[in-house]
Amino acid sequence: MKNYHTHTSRCYHAIGSEEEYILNAIKAGYTELGFSDHTPWRYDSSFHATMRMEEDKLQDYVDTLRQLKEKYKDQINIKIGLECEYFPKYMPWLKQTIKDYKLDYIILGNHYDESDEYGMYFGSAVNKQQLNKYIDLCIEGLNTGLYSYLAHPDLAYYDKDLDYYRLQMKRLCQAALDTDTPLEFNLLGYKYHRHYPNDVFFTLVKEMGNKVIIGTDAHDPLALSDIQTYNKAKAYLENLGIELTEEIRFFQ
Repeated sequence: MKNYHTHTSRCYHAIGSEEEYILNAIKAGYTELGFSDHTPWRYDSSFHATMRMEEDKLQDYVDTLRQLKEKYKDQINIKIGLECEYFPKYMPWLKQTIKDYKLDYIILGNHYDESDEYGMYFGSAVNKQQLNKYIDLCIEGLNTGLYSYLAHPDLAYYDKDLDYYRLQMKRLCQAALDTDTPLEFNLLGYKYHRHYPNDVFFTLVKEMGNKVIIGTDAHDPLALSDIQTYNKAKAYLENLGIELTEEIRFFQ
C-alpha cells in the first residue's frame, strides 16, 4: 500500500509527529508514505493563514522528513511533498520553492478561489458560477503538469441540479484524462461522511474511465492504522468498476 496525502502539525489542524505517522504506516503495511502538508504561500498582502504551514517552517519540515527517510529506509520509502492550491499569481514562487527544496511531488488541493487572502472556500455550498470557477481553476492547475494528482476533486459542494453538476464535472474528468492525472478518493471525507466523496461524481468517473488513487488525508497518525476504512473504500470503488492506481509522477 502507498499513501501520498499526509499532513503534519505544522498546518495547525493536524496532530502527531512525523515519526508517529511513519511508525503507524509501517505497522499497517504501507511500503511508501508521502507527506503533503498544506503549503505556505508568500502572499503579496499582510494576510496570515491559520490552516497551513508558515514559510519559515518549511525548511524544518523538509529536514525532519529527510532525517526520518534515512532512519527508516529499510522499512518504508518516504516521499516529501506539499498539498497546494492553484493560485495563478503565486505559481512562480511555488515553482521556485519546488526547486529550492528539491521536493518529490505536489498534489493539487484547490480549497480557495484564486487565493485564500480574498477568495471563497470551495468546500462550502457553491452556486453554478462558483462551481464553474472551481473546475476552471482545477483544469488550469492540471494543465501546468506540476501536480501529481487531484486531491478531493469533488470538494465543491453543489447539489441543486445534478444534470448540471455532471455536465460540468465531466470537464474536470476529461482534463484529468488528458493530463493522465489520477483523481483522489478521499478517506477523511469518506470516514466522517462529509459531502465528498460524492457518489454522483464517482459514477461519472467510472463512465469517463479515470484512474483513481485512494488518499488517506491523514491529520492523525491513527488514520494510517485504519485499514478497515481503506478496505471499505477500495471495495466500493472496485464494485463501481473504477481503475485504481498507486502510481504518481515525481519530480526527481
